[in-house]
Amino acid sequence: MAEDFYDVLGVGRDASEEEINRAFRKLAAKYHPDVSDEPDADEKFKRAKKAKEVLADEEKRDLYDRLGHERFLQFEKTGGTDAGGQAAGDFFGGGDAFGGGDPFGDIFEQFFGTRRGRGQGRRRQQGADLRTSMTIDLEEAYHGSRKRITIRRPEGCDTCDGTGRPPGADPVRCPECDGRGQRTRVQRSPFGRVQHTETCPRCEGEGQLYEGQCSACQGEGIVEREATLEVEVPPGIRDGQRLRMEGEGGPGSHGGPPGDLLIEVTVRSHPEFDREGDNLYYALELSFPQAALGDRVTVPTIDGSVEMRIPAGTQNGERFRLDDKGMPRLNRRGYGDLIVEAHVAVPDRLTDEQREAIESLAEAMDVDLEMDTSLFDRIRGSL
Repeated sequence: MAEDFYDVLGVGRDASEEEINRAFRKLAAKYHPDVSDEPDADEKFKRAKKAKEVLADEEKRDLYDRLGHERFLQFEKTGGTDAGGQAAGDFFGGGDAFGGGDPFGDIFEQFFGTRRGRGQGRRRQQGADLRTSMTIDLEEAYHGSRKRITIRRPEGCDTCDGTGRPPGADPVRCPECDGRGQRTRVQRSPFGRVQHTETCPRCEGEGQLYEGQCSACQGEGIVEREATLEVEVPPGIRDGQRLRMEGEGGPGSHGGPPGDLLIEVTVRSHPEFDREGDNLYYALELSFPQAALGDRVTVPTIDGSVEMRIPAGTQNGERFRLDDKGMPRLNRRGYGDLIVEAHVAVPDRLTDEQREAIESLAEAMDVDLEMDTSLFDRIRGSL
């Protein structure tokens, strides 16, 4: 048996809308494809999102509770009928397929030209998602941080509470539908006279109109404002990944919830470290004696310096791995590694004493020096 939507979110059947939204945010933070590396994260996020869309909608949740999980999915799949062709109204105990109780009323409007009753013509609609960007340092990506960002976004007008009409305006009955919120048309068809009932286009199903418009928003119900938000940056976030702030996007319409704010994160280049995934790379400058004889050196990390041993005979470009000294793994335990690459430096200028020592080394290494080749080029080639 498939896992039902309550189990997906981990909430009880009596959970409030706030508990449902809170459970979804927790799962989204764990499984969103932009922040999770788990192989099945995308599928888990989609299931959680679907569960939230159904259970956070009062009408859909009521239908879901009445039908049960499997029958609800079949109802959606078949466009408002069950596998046997039973219409949506029949799910409610013999209800009228042309009347109330159907949260998917547009299905019937497509075939019969009907909509839901008075006062329900305006459908709740979620607000648009907004996008912005933010730049952080590698240290902030390592430790995590709280950042403040300022954006301009549309918000509901405070003057008219988002209605678009003048404060205190008195409603008048819509003359188009005589206050019913619907209008009825009768047409002839091969099957006889067919009555079409549709939402009144003038009052949009409200049954009433208001004269004038709000001067603050020019009747739009929305104004653009500057908003300062505090963003929580999780440890281990990578360059180009996005953070989602639920409910901080554009305002919903007709009582619908606001959209989300998507923040694309840019991680600045670091002067000492390069990053690939969760691993960091550091170029360690070594002198020729250090590389040849070995040494103990101090290596920087994002979280402080550590000591490491350079073995004798280290070659130019040779790499050493320091476990768990890289970046935190986003939404997982543990760290990546620090890869230290040896860069053996050859001096440009030598004292007479240094040159004599190098020539003695070349002789001991049986290096055949040519007239047109510098001594250090020959020794460098032997490294």
